[in-house]
Order: sequence, then C-alpha cells, then structure tokens
Amino acid sequence: MKKTKLALAIASAAMLSQPVLATNGTNMIGLGAQSSAMGGTGVAAYYGAENVVINPGLIGKAQGTEFSFGGTLFMPTVKNNSGMGESKSKADTNLIPSVSLVSRISDELTFGIGMYGSSGMGVDYSGSAAHLHAQTNMQIMRFVPSLAFNQDNFGIGFSPIIQYGSLDINYTMGDPTAACPGPNCGPGNVGHGMAADLGYGFSLGGYFDINENLTLAAAYTSAIKMKYDGQLSKASQPFVGMGMLPATFGDELEQPAELKIGLAFNMGTMTYTADYKNIAWGSATGYKDFNWQDQNVIAVGAKYTSNTYWAGLGVNHGNNPIKEMSATAPGGQATNMFNNLFFPATTETHITFGGGYNLTKNLSLDGAIVYAPEVKTTVKGPDFVGGNPMGADNTTTHSQMGYTISARYNF
Repeated sequence: MKKTKLALAIASAAMLSQPVLATNGTNMIGLGAQSSAMGGTGVAAYYGAENVVINPGLIGKAQGTEFSFGGTLFMPTVKNNSGMGESKSKADTNLIPSVSLVSRISDELTFGIGMYGSSGMGVDYSGSAAHLHAQTNMQIMRFVPSLAFNQDNFGIGFSPIIQYGSLDINYTMGDPTAACPGPNCGPGNVGHGMAADLGYGFSLGGYFDINENLTLAAAYTSAIKMKYDGQLSKASQPFVGMGMLPATFGDELEQPAELKIGLAFNMGTMTYTADYKNIAWGSATGYKDFNWQDQNVIAVGAKYTSNTYWAGLGVNHGNNPIKEMSATAPGGQATNMFNNLFFPATTETHITFGGGYNLTKNLSLDGAIVYAPEVKTTVKGPDFVGGNPMGADNTTTHSQMGYTISARYNF
C-alpha cells in the first residue's frame, strides 16, 4: 500500500509538467524509455509498466508488480522566417514525466495505472517584432487506470482516460493608439490568459500469441472533446476584422482518436517490432478546421537482450498532417500562418536508440535518445508589410532531440 501511494504521489507531481511541441503531429512517438528506443513501438511488445499507456491489454503479461517512473528532456529547435528576418523560438527545453504501475491481482486479472504527458505544442517568439511576439503553449496530461484479463495466449484490457489540457495563445499586433488605417494600426496585445479543461475517453486493447515467438496486437483510443474558452476565438478575432478570416475559430480542440496495430517477433536474444498507427486529425473538431489531415505512422524496432542489459534501435515515420490551404481560399493565408508560425507540428522521421542495465535483481535503469532531422515548411501567409493579396512566404524549420531516462522496480 505504501508503494502504491508513492507511485500516485509522484504521478500527481507530474501534472505540473509543460510538454511543448511533440512529434507525430502533437503526440509523443513513444511513452517510456523502452518504447522510445524502439521507434515508438509497443502495441505488441511487452515492456512492463510502460504498456499501461500503450496497449492496456498487454499488461496481462505482467508476472508480479512493477513500478516505472522517469522523464524526457525534450529539446525542439524551431525557427520562423516571415520575410522580415529569421527568429528562433525560445521554447526549446521541456521536461515531460511518465509514471506507471502494474500489479497482477490474480491468475487472470492485472491492474495498472499511469499518468503521463502525452502531447503538446508551442513556440515562444516574444521579443521578436517580426513574429508578432507570438507565444503559444498547449499541454496534454492523461491519468489512465487499467484492468486486463488474460488467458494462456491472449489478453484484453480497458482503460478509462481522464485528460487534463491547457492552452495559451498570445501575440502582439500593431499599436492600439496608432491612427487607423495606418501601418501601425492594430489591437496591440492579443491574449486571454491560459484556459484549461478536463476531458474523458477510453482505450481498449488486446493481444494474441500466435506461438511462443510471435505476438499480434491492436489498440484503440477514443477521441476526447476539449474546449479552451477564449483562446482560438480571441486569437483569430483581429484577422476577421482585417478581412483575412471569414469568421473566428471555435474554441473546441478535440484530441483525435487513434487506431494501432502491431507485431512482435522473438528470435533468441533478439526482438523485432513493427507498429502501424492512424491518428484521426482530419475528423477531430478544431484540427479539421485548420485543415489537418489523418496521419499514418509506421514504426519499426529491434532489440538485443542479455541477462543483465538490453540495447535497441528504431525508426518512426509519420506524414506531416498539416495541409497548406490555397492563398486565395477564404481564410487560407491566416490559417496557414496559425499552423506554420503558432503550431508547427511538422516533424516526420525519427531515429531512435537506447538501452538498459539491471542494477540489481529488482531495479533496472533505462535510457533512450530520439532525433528528428530538420524539416522545412513554406506556406503562403498574410503579407503584413507588402500587402500582396497573394500572400507572403512563411517558412518554418523544425528539428528535435529527446533524452529519456526511467527506472523500473519489480517487487
């Protein structure tokens, strides 16, 4: 009981984290050191307590009780050039926690619980007049209790999800004391302060051992409705007044549904994994209004395991979910700018590797590194200086480094 209380206390502290700019769209590619090292795979591969947040069915493979806790030092590098000079976002260092616990309660039932930062995005161009002093910060945390049922060669699991989200958008446009119309005319500072919401959903997953070496698995996570009062609506209002948007954006920003399938194949000391994931940005309220499309993610991993250590590597690739709108479409330029400047969730390929070592019979230390090479995205956004009705180029470059470390304790 004391150990369970300790796990929940650490998980509560995790709610204070601020993840910014995740990877597959706005979502982290992997949650935990083992999954991250293996390209974000884990739908069919059992990694211990980490599986609470990947596929609740797989916790049915637990033998006893395991507590896992750790964090990711996430370091994105984002730069934007709107034609008035390039600026670098100052939102470049973030700490994202992950805490989970699994415990077998009978021969057929296993309980699990997890709390973790799952997604986020944002930039900080404060002090840069060329970028409207733009500052954005979105963070998503999930609390996930789970229960799994298993037989000899299959298992199913269910997790209700309690999701906490917050969103803050603010920027400076023009001077409210300047004469209008005129080059400096504008509302000045635009922002509503941080807005937060609670949402509820579920995750359902299962696995089937075709034989002792091959496992197939699938998991589904429902969409979760979220509303951030006064954020997107207030941020888009000045663009409506300037005729750049036909109407203000709504404040609903639904976290999209996910469908995942995977396999894991063991060959002696080697394990090979492959996952496919579909993230339904294109049908999520809010994201679809920003012209986001469904994202297909393919990930593969390989892992060597000895008696005292493991080493793994992987690759994760997901297409850019943000589709540029035509510069002549109603609201197209303003929507492009919101995506490319305010929320550039554009990374695609991730290269991963990591390893772990058994410090004692019960305690293991794991680590992983995730690298996303730089991508460059250019869209047509509003031309605030030249006034070109066809818009001006807005270019964002984006790369990422992530360093994850976690400890696993079995008892």
